[in-house]
Amino acid sequence: MKSRRVVIDRKLAGRTIADVLRQHFRLTRPQALALLRKQQIRHNGKPCHNLNRQVRIQERLEIDVADKEPALKVDAPRKVHSQEGAHAPRSLAPRGSPWAQKIVIRYVDEHLIVVDKPAGLTTVRHAEEAAKFGKRAQRFLPETLVDHLLALLPARERRGRIRAVHRLDKETSGLVVFARTPAAESKLGSQFRGHSIERRYVAIVRGRGKTERIESLLVRNRGDGRRGSAVGQDFDPVRQSPKVGDEGQRAITEVTVLEELGEYTFVECRLETGRTHQVRIHLGERGTPLCGERIYDRAVHGKPLPDASGAARPMLHAAYLAIDHPAFGERMEWASELPDDMQLLLQQLRKTRAANQ
Repeated sequence: MKSRRVVIDRKLAGRTIADVLRQHFRLTRPQALALLRKQQIRHNGKPCHNLNRQVRIQERLEIDVADKEPALKVDAPRKVHSQEGAHAPRSLAPRGSPWAQKIVIRYVDEHLIVVDKPAGLTTVRHAEEAAKFGKRAQRFLPETLVDHLLALLPARERRGRIRAVHRLDKETSGLVVFARTPAAESKLGSQFRGHSIERRYVAIVRGRGKTERIESLLVRNRGDGRRGSAVGQDFDPVRQSPKVGDEGQRAITEVTVLEELGEYTFVECRLETGRTHQVRIHLGERGTPLCGERIYDRAVHGKPLPDASGAARPMLHAAYLAIDHPAFGERMEWASELPDDMQLLLQQLRKTRAANQ
């Protein structure tokens, strides 16, 4: 068990304890309530009994969390039944791959799998690439998250095909859900299309971000070969809400500033739609590209914006996922802690900001 602590500053003052736990520690309300019942939340050194209490400047909040979260969380109330005659396809991931130590399976049952994906690993191979190389040649292609999943499951769970219903960019870390049956794939797909699945990303951006709703039409080529927002004489993605048209896909991102860090900002992005590179595009077009961004960090035909953060990848993490279970209907949610590289950068930026104040 380890303790994590926050001292309330002006930005957090006046918020409820639940809000601080969500914004600072990335805890969902059910997770906070679980800690509350176990008396693992302390307010100014004393056990907390009310998550709705407002906090003041210089007050302290502490939480006790497990040193290491279990690598596999199985839904105990529902027994997982094996399918007669089913067999597990052979994993394409080489034995002893270092990725196997970085992948965390957060939840599994006979309908779905939720995984914490490390940065640097492709989610799933595109169908066009698989068809081009054929089954035998695929073993020479870079590994994917799907290649590893069956091998990481308990033996009784290794059956059937894992179906991707959404993807994270290769360099994006965080939560991703897979379907294990055609029915689950269909129902999860309907939730994504109907925008009932809730996804929140956290990001560290260059510049001074702001809390706002960004809405635009995304096109494959904004004019310089990159994806971006369509802009015409009667369309301004900054000043007016766009209408759905043949020229692009409607994309909506709600941005909330979590922490101002001088010339950088820590933000949360809630996706109402899930378009390719949506968060990266919207933040870049606002003049606040991700630290480590190398594609959407410039205006059309413009030069890349300076990046002194030293980030080796785009600082983007899928931190929260909520779905309706495709078979049972209940709402399920997961939260993912920041990966080490983002935590380290935040610490460095906080030190720099403090030194400059």
